[in-house]
Amino acid sequence: MKITYIHHSSFLAELKETALLFDYFQGNLSLPEGKPAVVFASHRHGDHFSPVIFELAKERQNVYYVLSDDIWEKRTPPELRDRIVFAGPGQEFSLPWLSGFSVRTFQSTDEGVAFLIHTPEGVIYHAGDLNNWQWEGEPRDWNRNMEVNYHRQLEVMKGEKIDVAFVPLDPRQEKDFFRGMDDFMKTVGARYVFPMHCWGDFSVIPRLKGMEESGDYRERIVEVEKDGQVFIL
Repeated sequence: MKITYIHHSSFLAELKETALLFDYFQGNLSLPEGKPAVVFASHRHGDHFSPVIFELAKERQNVYYVLSDDIWEKRTPPELRDRIVFAGPGQEFSLPWLSGFSVRTFQSTDEGVAFLIHTPEGVIYHAGDLNNWQWEGEPRDWNRNMEVNYHRQLEVMKGEKIDVAFVPLDPRQEKDFFRGMDDFMKTVGARYVFPMHCWGDFSVIPRLKGMEESGDYRERIVEVEKDGQVFIL
């Protein structure tokens, strides 16, 4: 499996027979020729979704879309509606265009959904904005509810054998920047976890790897350092 970090929370996962693109809104992108591609958008925020993704379908016929249902249908081209699946939280479905692919969705703690995709080559998880969003200045009860809601989704996910996970590691959370990923890796886990949503501050990755909390999983954290970086798993 080939993983390309594009920008912010966007990744391209290239499998033998297809390509999966996540939360693209900007950055250098080159879809592999001759393979169908499925474009996922976890929610409507501008750093996770842009109508620019529909330009990809003008270039080729085998591009399809799985969009969170908080993205308004009127923002999608009518001529592509038969290539779009809208998904809400708590759903399970097969991809109608590909054999052997199925999707589970989880309720985000912000907007939209997280995606868990079973593929013939492994299980891929993209969190979108499902995270333990602890913020200085928010009331204690607000932060506590956030933690409870996040853990509730992880418990639903528990038991899945995830090969590749894309999970937020946001420096804006200051001392709590690591909590969402730490919770995920200790409750669910993945063979490889790619930090995302770092806002260009990739220093949080070695910072987490140097913390005692990551001792049981630090070797599974992939060190993303720049846009366009390619990883062969």
